[in-house]
Amino acid sequence: MKRYLVEPEVAGHLGSETELDRSVHPPTAHCLHYVMDGWLGDPLLESFPCFVLTADCAEKLRKAELTGVHFAEVKISVSEQFEETCPNIILPKFKWMRIVGDISDDFALAGDGRLIVSGRGLDLLQDSGMANAEVSDTVTE
Repeated sequence: MKRYLVEPEVAGHLGSETELDRSVHPPTAHCLHYVMDGWLGDPLLESFPCFVLTADCAEKLRKAELTGVHFAEVKISVSEQFEETCPNIILPKFKWMRIVGDISDDFALAGDGRLIVSGRGLDLLQDSGMANAEVSDTVTE
């Protein structure tokens, strides 16, 4: 099965309430606070080493029974930059997209923390509006 390397839109940064274990690489998050600086509308967002996904898209992944991913709560807040540049944007609910799979799953992480996605997963993300991520071929099984 073909896999793709997906580098999502970076719409913000990790907030002050994020708890990271930096003794490993990539760092491991235990609590996620994502601060939005702007948003182009993609359902999948990143701030290394974490990913967030709109709750609607997360539900689609669950219903499709895609593997290698769990969802958790995330605190979302907006920066002054977001308030100034995106005053009319109402953010949807987001979920923390925790990648737990290996290369045999629909979602996995490369050794450097980048996201690997199956063709099924990529189709679902693109059908959900992912338009600003960089996508490239990675490995074939």
